[in-house]
Amino acid sequence: MASVTSLTASVEQQLKDALAAALPAAGDADPLLRRSDRADYQANGVLALAKKAKANPRELATRVVAALPDSTVIKEVEVSGPGFLNITVSDEALVRNLAARTAAGERLGVPYAEHPGRTVIDYAQPNVAKEMHVGHLRSAVIGDAVMRMLEFTGETVIRRHHIGDWGTQFGMLIQYLIEHPAELDRSDAASGSGSGSGEASQAAGEAAMSNLNRVYKASKRLFDEDEGFKDRARRRVVDLQAGDEETLRYWHRFVDESKVYFNALFGKLDMDIRDADIVGESGYNDMLAETCDLLERSGVAVRSEGALCVFFDDVKGPDGNPVPLIVRKSNGGFGYAATDLSAIRNRVFDLKADTLLYVVDARQALHFKMVFETARRAGWLSEDVRAVQLAFGTVLGADGKPFKTRAGESVRLVDLLDEAVERATAVVREKDVKGQLSEDEIAERGAQVGIGAVKYADLSTSASRDYKFDLDQMVSLNGDTSVYIQYAYARIQSILRRATDSGAPAPAAHPELPLAPAERALGLHLDAFGDQVLEATHEYAPHKLAAYLYQTASLYTTFYDQCHVLSDDNAPEVVANRLFLCELTGRTLAAGLGLLGIRAPKSL
Repeated sequence: MASVTSLTASVEQQLKDALAAALPAAGDADPLLRRSDRADYQANGVLALAKKAKANPRELATRVVAALPDSTVIKEVEVSGPGFLNITVSDEALVRNLAARTAAGERLGVPYAEHPGRTVIDYAQPNVAKEMHVGHLRSAVIGDAVMRMLEFTGETVIRRHHIGDWGTQFGMLIQYLIEHPAELDRSDAASGSGSGSGEASQAAGEAAMSNLNRVYKASKRLFDEDEGFKDRARRRVVDLQAGDEETLRYWHRFVDESKVYFNALFGKLDMDIRDADIVGESGYNDMLAETCDLLERSGVAVRSEGALCVFFDDVKGPDGNPVPLIVRKSNGGFGYAATDLSAIRNRVFDLKADTLLYVVDARQALHFKMVFETARRAGWLSEDVRAVQLAFGTVLGADGKPFKTRAGESVRLVDLLDEAVERATAVVREKDVKGQLSEDEIAERGAQVGIGAVKYADLSTSASRDYKFDLDQMVSLNGDTSVYIQYAYARIQSILRRATDSGAPAPAAHPELPLAPAERALGLHLDAFGDQVLEATHEYAPHKLAAYLYQTASLYTTFYDQCHVLSDDNAPEVVANRLFLCELTGRTLAAGLGLLGIRAPKSL
């Protein structure tokens, strides 16, 4: 499908050519073009160039205007102040560009990235045998959106879910169940057959995980209180690492039951988690010893008090002494660093990635800084292969503290999502004043709106920032929420249906028509969709795409209020042109929401 160059890019290139003609020393200088409330665009780059060339900025700006070629795009250029250029594009060029986007298919003319690569993205990392809580939300939601955006712009993306499925806790769990076999019966009863409807499978998955979580807490209490049990649990870890048949049988059971639960919960989040993409800590177990040997032989890691460590000049503890990255413990056990470094080797040399993207809590920033630097010293990362931590902040409660239950425990993710859907369903039912939706349709819309609300609240905040979890605000029809955007989309679909039912002209672009201010503002914003997608993707910044979609919905609301679409007072071509703008707005909103992993219901 053909890509469409935005008017912004067209104007920018014409200004670059004119700058080079007026001031050859400028080369390919940036005209610093931006949207303006004085015209469609303002270019401020002349001032800096004039200062560098010791020229009069206003005179240089006048020469730049004179060097601009005759264009069907630029209608008017005004030199303002000390040398600003205020630029207005023609209505005809704007409508023709929007028509080209409409004709370009599902991509709406959005170009692919100039130099797509191969990215492994590590996100959605729950722990086996533990219930997911609100702390697992951000990695999953942000990672899923970034993955969608990367794929849309042409990147080859390999998903990795680095689940916690190895280590001391499994020796603890397995030993506990061996010593308390009656707990197995309770587990079987909770798990059920795993067959039947999606809801039944989801319920079975949640019940199985709830039981595993109960067993985990019981085994942890015994581990903390009974030194004898602690020793037996640690020996069981050795059995697990050695591949003992009985121990592995229990371990596989934990992993399999946990995956059923993960799939159910990620399904509720409208995320596709594929089994082949789940490669947990255990997936790198066979590489750990070799990783340590490579680091030690190369001198990157050294022995210190029996442990294998990597030291850094800029990482020191409160006492001023260096804090090492421990790759192998003094007892011969492997730390998290050994697993993470082995994963880097696998992703670089086996998966052939040139970017490793980790969607991981900001509190792990120091760990990953040391891991990445170690990999660079070892030669596994280079100028051509980079690793990036997309660090995210914390989900806060209304009190501004990490979101907890009243009892001080982490909020179960399933409870949070269920409440969001329940509140959104009430909003959908309230909006359906004419009773046009069936109960099944209300439930479906409620799920789409509720899950979308939770995702959007997360994605509309810069990943690095904390944000407050406020369900009342999230499901509001007012303000910067996904519900507001979804409602704008639903309103557009309603207008298009009414137009069809009333025999109005079909949506069609009419470049010959003058545009009202609200039409121009909406049109110019729609034309910037591709630029915004590429920018947000390049910066791993879904919040920028979310902000664009909110502004799109806001501009559409102004257009809808000021430019009557289906009025009998409008000429047929005006109706067709405004329906054309409605249709393109709807397609843009749906495409953008889709990149964020949010549904666009056709009615609310």
